[in-house]
Amino acid sequence: MATVRLSDIIDVTVFQDLPAVNSPEKTAFAQSGVMVTSDLLNSIADSAGKRAELPFWKDLDGGSEADLSSDDPAQNATPDKIVQGEQVARKLFLNKSWQASDLASELAAGPNALQQVRNRVDSYWMKQLQRRLISACDGVLADNIANDGSDMVNDISIEDGANAGVNNVFSRLAFTGAAFTLGDAFEDTGAIAMHSVVYKRAIDNDDIDFIRDSQGNLVMATYMGRQVIVDDGLTVQAGATSGFKYTTVLFGAGALGFGQGNPLVPVAPERSELGGNGGGIETLTTRKTWLVHPFGYEFTGSPVGESPSISEFKAAGSWNRVVERKNVPICFIITNG
Repeated sequence: MATVRLSDIIDVTVFQDLPAVNSPEKTAFAQSGVMVTSDLLNSIADSAGKRAELPFWKDLDGGSEADLSSDDPAQNATPDKIVQGEQVARKLFLNKSWQASDLASELAAGPNALQQVRNRVDSYWMKQLQRRLISACDGVLADNIANDGSDMVNDISIEDGANAGVNNVFSRLAFTGAAFTLGDAFEDTGAIAMHSVVYKRAIDNDDIDFIRDSQGNLVMATYMGRQVIVDDGLTVQAGATSGFKYTTVLFGAGALGFGQGNPLVPVAPERSELGGNGGGIETLTTRKTWLVHPFGYEFTGSPVGESPSISEFKAAGSWNRVVERKNVPICFIITNG
């Protein structure tokens, strides 16, 4: 258990009261709107049990030929039926605690340690949500490569990334190669999430359009009509020989679902008056119950704990697509920059 101690505090004889140095990590991906929520998803997240079943009606089979009408009263048509499929999600039961001694807080420059925790706890959980969203996308990608013939992926990267050429880096051809894995549903994506390295290349290629309001303020950057989400939390892998491989993701509406339940005790402060040899120890615990799920999938993993970890979310064996490819508005582009 990690505890804030005197050694963690700025020397007040050397430094004046300094503002907190917050993490530069961005959460553009989680805040972009590609994740949708609803009262239904919230109620499912708040229900009993670890698994959530999300049934859906499958579409009518457009390839089934219509019957030919006749005037024969003895000739009866045979009706078809509509059937349901099922998506299965696994709920996440999460918590995080922070602890500080009273003495350390009394000697600290600026606000005490637990007050700083209270100021930043929402940001912490937003970053955790982003990690879950990205890991779910990584899991879908891994499953698609392993089990579905990479029919959602345009991978033009090479393992020797330092020597990548124009055919291995992000471009309009790379984009269309991914978008058209949706076939004639290629327009069903409205956002594209990319690492800043990839975004720089798109800017250098003069492919980014900037939408501004009447005052000239930047409202949104777009690529080929898609909202651009720039986030360095997106997956970057080292090439086997050199360089890196960057994953860019195209999203359509409703690609990722989010529900939020209500833990029995969402926030729990706790004091130990005898801790710190009587100086006092304070602990703040926060808890979340979440449902994070990519549309069209069932969670098929077997978590070690009561909830899947981030690494378990990323595993190919944790996901299985239960709808047709065109019904999943997600595409992946893997490039060397």
